[in-house]
Amino acid sequence: MSKVTILHNPRCSKSRQTLALLEDKGITAEVIEYLKEPLTAEQLTVLKFKLGLDSFLAMMRTKEAEFAEAGLSKTTSTEEQLLDAIVQYPKLLERPVVITEQAARIGRPPEQVLDLF
Repeated sequence: MSKVTILHNPRCSKSRQTLALLEDKGITAEVIEYLKEPLTAEQLTVLKFKLGLDSFLAMMRTKEAEFAEAGLSKTTSTEEQLLDAIVQYPKLLERPVVITEQAARIGRPPEQVLDLF
């Protein structure tokens, strides 16, 4: 099996559930606490591609206070502004995210990540 990584926030119940689901299926994942080890703009761009998304907005937690603090808008912010905001405010990245060499899935609901395997 290829390398599996989970972008994890241990304070998030969905993130904990997704990690437990992987473990229950015998899948060992490298755990990256992305709030402690934020992703670079390049890593986020690759992640967007692996998720199959057209916009960074689709991988953002738009209800977080940081979204408004960054002056972002769901309708008028550019991709560059959205990317810069995730780099500056890692909390804006939707969680959890399970990544393989070929693809990635957001674990909402947690079972959604199983289609990677």
